[in-house]
Amino acid sequence: MFKKILIANRGEIVCRVIRACRDMNIKTVAVYSEADKDALHVRMADEAYFIGAPPSNESYLRWEKIIEAAKKSGAEAIHPGYGFLSENSEFVREVTKEGITFIGPSPEAMEAMGGKISARKIAIKAGVPVVPGTTEPLKSAEDALETAKEFGFPVMLKASAGGGGKGMRLVENEHDLKNAFEAAQSEALASFGDGSVYIEKAIVRPRHIEIQIFSDTHGNFVHLGERECSIQRRHQKVVEECPSPINDDYLRQEMGECAIKVARAVDYVGAGTVEFLVSDLDKSFYFLEMNTRLQVEHPVTELVTGIDLVREQILVANGAELSFLQKDIAWNNHAIECRVYAEDPENNFLPAPGKITRLCIPQGNGVRDDGGVYKGAEVSIYYDPMISKLAVHGRTRAEAIDRLRRALREYEVGGIKTTLPFFREIVEDEEFIAGKLDTGFIARFNERKQVKKIDEATRDLALIASALAFADKQKSVSNKSQNAKLSVSRWVIAGRAAGHRNWF
Repeated sequence: MFKKILIANRGEIVCRVIRACRDMNIKTVAVYSEADKDALHVRMADEAYFIGAPPSNESYLRWEKIIEAAKKSGAEAIHPGYGFLSENSEFVREVTKEGITFIGPSPEAMEAMGGKISARKIAIKAGVPVVPGTTEPLKSAEDALETAKEFGFPVMLKASAGGGGKGMRLVENEHDLKNAFEAAQSEALASFGDGSVYIEKAIVRPRHIEIQIFSDTHGNFVHLGERECSIQRRHQKVVEECPSPINDDYLRQEMGECAIKVARAVDYVGAGTVEFLVSDLDKSFYFLEMNTRLQVEHPVTELVTGIDLVREQILVANGAELSFLQKDIAWNNHAIECRVYAEDPENNFLPAPGKITRLCIPQGNGVRDDGGVYKGAEVSIYYDPMISKLAVHGRTRAEAIDRLRRALREYEVGGIKTTLPFFREIVEDEEFIAGKLDTGFIARFNERKQVKKIDEATRDLALIASALAFADKQKSVSNKSQNAKLSVSRWVIAGRAAGHRNWF
């Protein structure tokens, strides 16, 4: 077994991997930029090496510095976490060239699944259903329009490279297509250095459901069920759960088998995720893409299956067989995760960096918080503003929701804005409680909030009008203005007692 592992990342995922290594009695090495010199992951690791200035392209994306740190520390393996270099095939080749084990799939598998167009071709060849669309990059806006007319609107423009919603545009009609194509192409080029864009038929009210797969070097392939990832902002997930409210044993088996077909097609080794769009109407599903790494939302799978995915990654990278078979996996309870970000939900989830002045993390039965900060820590402007992954589990979805409500009430972060208030509202929403989820959930949720505010304002205005009318009536009966004022005061007190504070 490895004696020392370097984690080529930052923040909460490094802390998560360090804990798994501690369980296995493996020493850990962290790397850090100037902005992260006091970060929690640096404090937790057995050793830490400085790798550069705050911008990621001067630190966490500089693989030569990371490899140098691994060699200096004597680390035998590198765990990439997620993001940064986790799906960079050139980095993997350089790591293995130095005789260091990369904890993840081969560079060939990464390259095969890294481009969404090439991944679609592989899925089609493997007999896995895909959303109707192109298998070659679009040459021009005119080419996009011709293809869109063939499929029918609405359509989705997508960058072939990368992920995270970059280079993605939903187009409802012919009039908007040209601008959307140019914007998607420009964003893709800026984000990934590749402006290739393809087109798919947009699935109306789709659920975003992914299947966790795992494989080893001995030919064993399994799936660990699904995660519901439909609640998204800017095409990025913010709430995930396992299992999906829409799924059943048959659908899980069908999607699981398709996910394994995709993984086998590229001789995949390690933890990976195959993502699907699922119709909320008839449960038909379509391959979307494959992520060749650990996912942010992996805790919900761990809580439901009882399998430590990071531990399993390390064992497989060391040459071991999977410690479980398909028949060993069961989905006996329910788990939900909220990604706690330093973002302002009232301002389109824009980042809200700053110093954490107060931190109270929920604890207790069925609550897990994979965090990467502490009181006094600084949330940097340079990186993804995730604070932690808050996950809960219960015997049923209803029990998990009750536990999540409690955990969110207990969770306090002072000094910065976070997504916690947003999650506290989500868990009280009727559609969420009923499991009516799709990728348009947040937009509809915000619309419902706006309608509710208007309704409350209308009721408040009616209360004020009634109070004033009563006061006028009292004044006409008696010329004593003091009595009229007293009557209005009583109505104001009644309004406040009813919760109409904003108007008094």
